[in-house]
Amino acid sequence: MNRRDFLRLSAFAAAAAGARAPLNAASAPGAGGFRTVLKKALIAKRLTPEVCDKLQAAGFPGVELTDKTMSLGEGRAARRLADERGIKIHSFMGAWFDFNSEDPAVRAAALAAAKQAVRLTAACGTSTMLIVPGRVKGMKMPDPDKFNISFNPGTLMVDRVADGDNAPYADYISAQNAATRYTYEAFEELVPVAAVEGVTLAIENVWNNLWVMPEFAAAFCRSFRSPLVKFYFDIGNHTRYCDANRWLEALSDQVVKLHIKDFKIDRTLPRHGEFVPIGKGSIDFKAVRRTIDKIGYSGWVSIESSGWTDKEHSDIMDRFFEGRL
Repeated sequence: MNRRDFLRLSAFAAAAAGARAPLNAASAPGAGGFRTVLKKALIAKRLTPEVCDKLQAAGFPGVELTDKTMSLGEGRAARRLADERGIKIHSFMGAWFDFNSEDPAVRAAALAAAKQAVRLTAACGTSTMLIVPGRVKGMKMPDPDKFNISFNPGTLMVDRVADGDNAPYADYISAQNAATRYTYEAFEELVPVAAVEGVTLAIENVWNNLWVMPEFAAAFCRSFRSPLVKFYFDIGNHTRYCDANRWLEALSDQVVKLHIKDFKIDRTLPRHGEFVPIGKGSIDFKAVRRTIDKIGYSGWVSIESSGWTDKEHSDIMDRFFEGRL
């Protein structure tokens, strides 16, 4: 049995356990002329009565938690509090795991931490864990708008990351390919744990310098052929590489959750732009909402932004859901 068959078969039995239950919606079917239903959430470290008050005062029915130092008992307590207050913990942000380190001991520690985060996700009563399975830095890479990745569809090994001479990017190409291999090795052990716990591993597009183009990221995610390996798409994160709508169309049914924030492109800046309050950047949110509807995504959207109050963010999300942002 090869690695991909193992991942697929390991997850098959738990597909039903990992499915999301119907939830109260922040937008009604047909709102703004859209067939898809979106639900709004804030991000919080832990769920406390004070956080519940904050969420409900601003009109957020959901929350995404981030604190990996919680014990399983504390996670279960958060779940009970959420149930008592009518709030949904829709996701847990497992975030960074150093699966692609060249040090086997570091990789083993990262895998152990990821397994514990999966168990904590389940304890919190949610079936989605955001995961960033590696990052690279300190080497020559193309500018964000110059990426043009060529890869083998069968092996996902990259042979080119930009047009023209790729010799300057040899170290990066090697690091990208190693990250893909190491991620498969990690997920080979992580998916069975996720299957037992009924948790979907949601890979996020974040500034980790890996899988940075939509077609490549989509092929990477689909290659697992597992219902428990999906994509947590952040609308603002990869705008500097290409338009968010291209990402959504490429990922399509692989999208299991969404983050929303804004990014203003400025190719004269070192990072080719900067994150800005929603509505002040380069993202066409009306077009993004239409694309979300086109790919058929209904589900949670966590706002990950600053510059407005919680109530203002809630109102902004309502406008976004209705196609008016």
